[in-house]
Amino acid sequence: MNAPAEPCTGTDAEILRLYRAHLSKGRATVAELFGGRMEVASSGAWLTTSDGERYLNCGGYGVFLMGARHPVVMEEVRRQLDVHPVATRILLEPAAARAAEALTAVAPPGLDRVHFSLSGTEAVETALKLARANGRRKVVATHLGYHGKTLGALSVSGKDVYQRPFRPLLSGVTHIPYGDADLLEKELADSPGEVCVIVEPVQGEGGVIIPPDGYLRRVGELCRQYGGFFVLDEVQTGLGRLGAWWGADAAGVVPDVLLAGKALGGGVVPVSATLATREAFRPFDKDPYLHTGTFSGAPLLMAAVQGAIRAVREDDLVPRAAALGARLLPRIAEIATRNVPGLVTAVRGRGLLIGVELAEAGLAGELLIELFNHGVVANHSMNGSSVVRFTPPAVLTDADVEHLLAAFDAATRDLVEHAARMPERR
Repeated sequence: MNAPAEPCTGTDAEILRLYRAHLSKGRATVAELFGGRMEVASSGAWLTTSDGERYLNCGGYGVFLMGARHPVVMEEVRRQLDVHPVATRILLEPAAARAAEALTAVAPPGLDRVHFSLSGTEAVETALKLARANGRRKVVATHLGYHGKTLGALSVSGKDVYQRPFRPLLSGVTHIPYGDADLLEKELADSPGEVCVIVEPVQGEGGVIIPPDGYLRRVGELCRQYGGFFVLDEVQTGLGRLGAWWGADAAGVVPDVLLAGKALGGGVVPVSATLATREAFRPFDKDPYLHTGTFSGAPLLMAAVQGAIRAVREDDLVPRAAALGARLLPRIAEIATRNVPGLVTAVRGRGLLIGVELAEAGLAGELLIELFNHGVVANHSMNGSSVVRFTPPAVLTDADVEHLLAAFDAATRDLVEHAARMPERR
């Protein structure tokens, strides 16, 4: 077990000073809650801090599906780095073509066109522009949905606290409850042929909210019936995170546009993709300069995409994510019920996207710190602030699984003591 968080010294203190001076005072303050430790190395499911401690990485917001520095991804990236990492964007370049071929080969059928970007929010912006280019001027998104923080993506992200400082945002955006297909039908019927619908298969940042059975299929049917433009945001859920290649596969739907990211860079580089049907992509096919980016399809990133897809396939990470999730979810729920029945209100998940909902947001923060003190890194959910989220890699060993469960057991027992000392609970 790692030592409890304590004030940092030496080099760590200097890095904190630099964060305060040049990056973010807020980030530095949060870091001090975790003892001011700095992550300096990573391999597989583990990261190492500057003081030599090792932590099981169940965080990273879904990036590390195949762990850190997977050898297949590193092999592809190193090879490309040595010959041609960034392209001129004037000539065609083989790595982008091969990456697109590899990605569409594992995508739902019919999603044959790809635009590569660097981040998930850029993929969302691409999808919103495709919707506009296809004549959809209105957007229906969902409460607590999360799609990024650039202005367009923020407009469709469903939490007021992030939107408020930047209004006015995009006009014509409506938010409705996630999972409410009847209200969605009303929105589509009121403006047939004019609406883009953007949803997630599971709301990750919303707090691992799983929709009712058949919801995504119904969304697809309604979009076809009323001429809606269906965007499925799989930036966090895709490439096996849910125990299927895509949430779309599990639901049996093919959207007009599907978004990928996070794990797409293999835990090595940042990259995202907007996949579309030929019909949806037609405006971009017609004019290749309508939507561009200097680093879109950069060879180094495309090598990582090819490596990531190879790693998922060769290591059977999709069924492994399903099996690990089926093993972890009931045991996490059992520990929560046994140790903190009054503090944890729900445990839910699909595959290796697992959420533990606390009775209040402050308790979620305390649980994150206690998990860290017992050697596990997890995340809070930005739109569901009372939910601690586990996104472990699909490369966990049996020993890793037991470490995670033991840490959760110890952290929840410690949480009881902390909760009793919280002022609002006295």
